[in-house]
Amino acid sequence: MADKLTMVQAIQQAMKVKLQEDDRVILMGEDIGVNGGVFRATDGLLAEFGEQRVIDTPLAESGIIGTAVGMALNGLIPVVEIQFLGFIYPGFEQVVSHVSRIRMRTQGRYHAPMVIRTPYGAGIRGPELHSESVESIFVHIPGVKVVVPSTPYDAKGLLISAIEDPDPVIFLEPTKMYRAEKQEVPEGKYTVPLGQARMVREGEDVTVLAWGTMVPVALQAARKMEQERGWSADVIDLRTLYPFDRETIRQSVEKTGRVVIVHEAHRTGGVGAELISFINDEALFYLKAPIARITGYDVPVPQFSLEDAYMPDVDRVSRGIVDTMQY
Repeated sequence: MADKLTMVQAIQQAMKVKLQEDDRVILMGEDIGVNGGVFRATDGLLAEFGEQRVIDTPLAESGIIGTAVGMALNGLIPVVEIQFLGFIYPGFEQVVSHVSRIRMRTQGRYHAPMVIRTPYGAGIRGPELHSESVESIFVHIPGVKVVVPSTPYDAKGLLISAIEDPDPVIFLEPTKMYRAEKQEVPEGKYTVPLGQARMVREGEDVTVLAWGTMVPVALQAARKMEQERGWSADVIDLRTLYPFDRETIRQSVEKTGRVVIVHEAHRTGGVGAELISFINDEALFYLKAPIARITGYDVPVPQFSLEDAYMPDVDRVSRGIVDTMQY
């Protein structure tokens, strides 16, 4: 059986499945209990599982993540919600100094099975610090995995995999896509493997790499280019940014010889730069053109009236494909 769910409903289902299945799973975060979370991702879970397992916390990100580390070391599996990615900065020290280092620090004797969930990205007309897309900061930290779903089906399967993973996972949920579409999502438990990309669309002429909110943008641009120019594209949703799926990317690049990378995060030091480095190392001699990056700009995410100008859109991605194909 399957129901048509939004992404936020699928995420709620994933947590419910694990709460039912495993008594060690604990949810923690600001307003996640009585109010059901700022986006209602935990709506109804307090009533079903009680305040010992769905815990409303103070407004203290460092304390929330630090407490979760202690829980994880003592046999629990905490799933932490940070209301927006831009609010995680007070808790960043906990991530880089403790969450990511437990396995190394104890030479493998202990690990920290925990998930930090947080909405990220622009597109909802949020004020300052509500639209951050700084995933590359976490990709740069050894010891944590970084996961970004782009569909309701993947959101549920990836979150269940993240909760079951023995190591800490940063689970970034694209805010703009929380209720953007509904998709058939199976009832009960299923998993989507971490570290495995999804081939959204197959083609022959160019590889387009994207994640999160940029996946449907990349897909629309690929369809537009096929209709207008006759060029077909591999559109690949990375799903896991660290560790990313090297083999799928390599095989696609060897086939097409051209690459366009799309992300809404700032350009400098973004995950796109790491992907370019990997492709240059592993598939340089297959390239027929320089790799293009279509990204956000190197400025803070602007508010309201300028937000759309900041975000990569179908026209910008299409121009990137044209430039790459005509090089």
